[in-house]
Amino acid sequence: MDSRQANRHESQQWRLNGMHQALSLVECETPRELRLCCCDILRRDWGFEWVQCLYIDGDGRWLAIDDADARLDCDDFRHPFAHAIRQETGMTLALGEARSRLDHPDFQRDVAELPVHWRLRILPLRARDEHREWLGVLAIAGNAVFLDERLDSPDFHAFETLVCRLWAALSRRCGERSQRVHLQNSLAQLNTRDRRRSMCEQMAVDILGQSDAIQRLRHQVVRAAETNLAVLLQGETGTGKDRVARAIHRFSARGNGPFMAINCAAIPETLLESELFGHIRGAFSGADESREGLIAQADGGTLFLDEIGDMPLALQAKLLRVLESGRYRPLGAGEERRADMRLIAATHQPLRERIQDKRFRADLFYRLGQFPVTLPPLRERRGDIPELANAFVRDFCHREGREELTITSAALRQLRDRDYPGNVRELKNLIDYACAMSPPGEDIGPMALPGEGVSSESPLDAVTAETDTASVRDLRRAVREYEASVIRQRLLYYDGNRTLAAASLGVPKRTLAHKCQQMELDAK
Repeated sequence: MDSRQANRHESQQWRLNGMHQALSLVECETPRELRLCCCDILRRDWGFEWVQCLYIDGDGRWLAIDDADARLDCDDFRHPFAHAIRQETGMTLALGEARSRLDHPDFQRDVAELPVHWRLRILPLRARDEHREWLGVLAIAGNAVFLDERLDSPDFHAFETLVCRLWAALSRRCGERSQRVHLQNSLAQLNTRDRRRSMCEQMAVDILGQSDAIQRLRHQVVRAAETNLAVLLQGETGTGKDRVARAIHRFSARGNGPFMAINCAAIPETLLESELFGHIRGAFSGADESREGLIAQADGGTLFLDEIGDMPLALQAKLLRVLESGRYRPLGAGEERRADMRLIAATHQPLRERIQDKRFRADLFYRLGQFPVTLPPLRERRGDIPELANAFVRDFCHREGREELTITSAALRQLRDRDYPGNVRELKNLIDYACAMSPPGEDIGPMALPGEGVSSESPLDAVTAETDTASVRDLRRAVREYEASVIRQRLLYYDGNRTLAAASLGVPKRTLAHKCQQMELDAK
């Protein structure tokens, strides 16, 4: 074969290789995959021993290499790669000279093992269309003659052009895809926020109040409902743990399943295990037939254990096994059974102290507390008292078949000023009592409310309870003193305002003024 035929054969071979290389590049689906393919072709098909392809990151500040942690600041022009981008033109460096003149430590580290007689060609890469955005840098090192022969050929220029066009197209496509994903995620987050906001609004019907404390609680309840974690409700007595537990169940994925509740403090220890786990016939004296326990009845739903701090230690161990394995054994049964249920527990007792006293298992406490929720006491949400009071009045009227009642502003002020060791439950009892004591057609005033700390006595009993009735020798005088005491307290409550005091007592203002004059009460 003569030289002309050999050149023709070599040219045809390069064209075939070029088609194969182009196909490999076109099949890349991401910029990263394209860069790795480009370097692989330059090493395998073009014979270059040292190749680096760096990309400019999204914010345009850094040059980086795929699968490497190191990054190069694009503004650090001491590095020849950054300098080539700044100059917007390629560079050729003799490695021996570059090692002695360039003091950039990262550059020196990268080329430290390369032969000194090699050359380094640095090619800044940018899109080949009207956008002309910078893409990165292609760096190739090798023998000077071999490097010039290959890199100055039309075939390499075509290869470089194809890489740049594909790189720009893939970057834009991935950028659009990333924007779509970001948009989808943003919409999903927006939908999630809207859904949670809607759930909180629906929950406001059951968990009343607009205070910051109660709004935080509703958000916690929504988050708890979104999980299948065990929930531990903690808080003072009367804060509404039962209502919160039902709300978690209602808004959870198990909302259509059963909700089974039991107060662990209200069931004798000998019966509590049977109530929870059930029993088979003949398991103990009096077990005439088999009976499912609450764990079985809660399958597919929620089991609420109130006052779990009073659960016996032996039963705590069995409950822990149910939580960890989903298995339980009814009393007297020979085989275990499975139950798929979500557990919500509640307590007003300090469980950590009971753990120290060895009256509560630490492992059960941590298993129950996967999602702890603390309910705020009423004193931390006094602004909710009017809404709660009016709701309790409506509930009483509906329950008792009474005509609609209204609470006076004076009564609401008195309610806000009270202490509530029993929290919302105590407030409800006060309202029920006040409704029962209010005559039909009259508003609920301050006198209808029992005295501070008194839940069952009438207002008269509350005042006279401290008086030794056996010492009364003059009934009229005792009545006058009682009447004077009531008027004096009422005037103090309204800062001496006779109009409000008279209205709260249900007497005309002139009558009250006359009594104040007779009794020599210092009133305004």
